[in-house]
Amino acid sequence: MRALTWQSTGEVSVETVPKPTIEEAGDAIIRVTSAAICGSDLHLYSVFGPFLAKGDILGHETMGIVEEVGSAVTKLSVGDRVVVPFVIACGDCVACHSGLSTQCEVTQNTEQGTGADLYGYTELYGSVPGGQAEYLRVRLADNNAIKVGHELSDERYLFLSDILPTAWQGVKYAAVPDGGTLAVVGLGPVGQFAARIGKHLGYRVLGVDPVPERRALAERYGVEVFDYDDETADALRAATDGRGPDSVVDAVGLEAHGSGDGSGFAELAQKGAGLLPDAIAKKVIKTAGVDRLSAVMLAVDAVRRGGTVSLSGVYAGTADPMPMMTMFDKQLTLRMGQCNVQRWIPELLPLVEDRSDPLGTEDLVTHRMPLEDAPRMYEVFQKKAEGCIKVVLKPRG
Repeated sequence: MRALTWQSTGEVSVETVPKPTIEEAGDAIIRVTSAAICGSDLHLYSVFGPFLAKGDILGHETMGIVEEVGSAVTKLSVGDRVVVPFVIACGDCVACHSGLSTQCEVTQNTEQGTGADLYGYTELYGSVPGGQAEYLRVRLADNNAIKVGHELSDERYLFLSDILPTAWQGVKYAAVPDGGTLAVVGLGPVGQFAARIGKHLGYRVLGVDPVPERRALAERYGVEVFDYDDETADALRAATDGRGPDSVVDAVGLEAHGSGDGSGFAELAQKGAGLLPDAIAKKVIKTAGVDRLSAVMLAVDAVRRGGTVSLSGVYAGTADPMPMMTMFDKQLTLRMGQCNVQRWIPELLPLVEDRSDPLGTEDLVTHRMPLEDAPRMYEVFQKKAEGCIKVVLKPRG
């Protein structure tokens, strides 16, 4: 089969690789009909190379048609249409029953000190082959392949794999008071959905991004938009009677513009880590402050006293300097974490299948491309070129 593979830092290519097969009784094999490029994939492209091996198959936003099931699979049949959460979880352990599928005690990577296995996401999370490919092996398929209908477009369902529940969790974690104000920092795919969810739930939503096309898209959904610059925190306070928004979702994460400390150190650290020998680079990434923190710093600065900051963007450095004095003095609540996708599916599926498409799932994709064009689209997406907001790959063209 054809699949998008990691080759080296900043280099991916589509290669012919073996088609996956049933390896365990709970497996299913799906023929991929759509796979998206996620902002988190860009972390692998440019930062996390030391945790990847040449030839690793990338991608964790996937849906398709079931072609084969293992002997223990009871909820799926050949021909079913499914969307696959990026988190691989058993569904039966204490963590899963608590709604924390990302901490699944069956697939948790205890040797790495990390959570549950993820598709296409480095040795830190199981080195599981990803879904930017013609076929995908779905493990523990009864809990990790969500059956959907055949009538609506792929784009109605595809984002249930990651970015839509990630945005939903981010807003839920933000604990916006009834009728309150939510600011969303970063209007990429997750930020767009977070802003739309905020409006759907009845909040006033302020959106921040330096890219005009992203601001324009958010404005179509009633979001008040702001540029991303040194005056943004003041502008957010001015728009909220001087207090700041009740809650802020940081939908940017470690690849924010700038370092947040004015030195540019984190940007240099990110680039430099990818050039070091793997053994050294792994240590640097795991123990040093390699995140650009300008987005979270803005969130902490702008949110009102007693407010909540919710981190949906991925952060990686363990020695990142956080403004603890400010956070304590302002009595802030901080919530974060990988999305527990399976927890949110029951709440989101009715919205996705609503004929009116209230969250605009069919109004996000800017580039629909054959899988063979994936290497070029990684570069386009990273550079935010060509008005690119979301890329969907079609393995069959």
